[in-house]
Amino acid sequence: MRTISIIFIAIFSFTTACFSQRKAVPVPVIFDSDMGPDYDDVGAITILHALADKGEAKILATMASTNYEGVAGVLNIFNTYFNRPDLPIGVPKGNALSLRDWQHWTDTLLAKYPHQLKTNNQAADAVSLYRKLLAGQPDNSVTIVTVGFLTNLSNLLNTSGDSYSPLTGIGLVKKKVKQLVCMAGKFPSGWEFNVMKDAQASKNVYDNWPTQIIFSGFEIGVKIKAGLPLINNKTIANSPVKNAFRIAIPMAREDSLGRSSWDETAVLIAIKGYSQWYTLHNGKMKVAADGSNTWDDAANGQAYIAEKVNYTVVQDLINQLIMHQPVKRVNRRSTGQTRSSGGSRMSQSTQNRIAQIEALSRKVDKIEANINKREREIKRVEAHERD
Repeated sequence: MRTISIIFIAIFSFTTACFSQRKAVPVPVIFDSDMGPDYDDVGAITILHALADKGEAKILATMASTNYEGVAGVLNIFNTYFNRPDLPIGVPKGNALSLRDWQHWTDTLLAKYPHQLKTNNQAADAVSLYRKLLAGQPDNSVTIVTVGFLTNLSNLLNTSGDSYSPLTGIGLVKKKVKQLVCMAGKFPSGWEFNVMKDAQASKNVYDNWPTQIIFSGFEIGVKIKAGLPLINNKTIANSPVKNAFRIAIPMAREDSLGRSSWDETAVLIAIKGYSQWYTLHNGKMKVAADGSNTWDDAANGQAYIAEKVNYTVVQDLINQLIMHQPVKRVNRRSTGQTRSSGGSRMSQSTQNRIAQIEALSRKVDKIEANINKREREIKRVEAHERD
């Protein structure tokens, strides 16, 4: 009986482990990018889609923090490539920076790859889209990740109530946003492009944002080099991701080992969390009028990440993720997908776990039968010896 009890415990433990490994609820994410002038934004949006394909993120929208003509189309290209052509796209319709890449990878992608949005006018106003999306989400649920300028978020904070919500921008953010993750700043102090180019917006956001902010600073991404495995991977063809890196890497000597991965790190920790690779240094960013930043250790509500493991661990992961290929969307009506007795769809991973459990149960039945056979043999031997 003791042996059988041990077997039962093993089955129960295995069953519990299988079902406890269910994927966590995907992180609802709004991605806000300047998508050029640099091309680490390309790596960042690729990681965003890769983690969404793995079930770790739910992409609510992709926003541009610049308004050069064509930026909406570039975002649409990547969303389309990863089989999400209808993702909402927002572009600033008021004053905004119009910086774009000098290597002309955006021009090349717009000429080569399919996209529905041919002009920025076809995209939504970024601030209105933010308000619409946030108003429709559960409280304290949304992660916003910015890898560009803070223009949109500053304008969002300055809004009043509207048809989407009676709350002010600050009130809406406080109610709906769980955290803001930014590739911004240099720590503990310095100059960084995303902060300084729209310094007024940066100061407004970092002074007044009402929920947690986590920064991935310049010093984190500068040493993480990405792109060479991608452009040397001959199995990847007709990819806007590969083409952007392929065009841009040879054009700058400092990119000979790959492009620095500033933006990719922000998306990575926004979705997967920071604790595997980084610790947090708490405090608050202070932005000067000239766009430089310092850090106030005595304040709270914000934090920048500091390395906990060797940067090459994250480098290897980023290089792997940016080689992610689009997942084909299957028409579920034609798949014959299994339904549970309650009528809800059963995922393939759940079906696999059930099959594992059933196989283990059959093995246990055989073991138990062998044990019973052995026990009968022992009893016969013991009875013979007594005789």
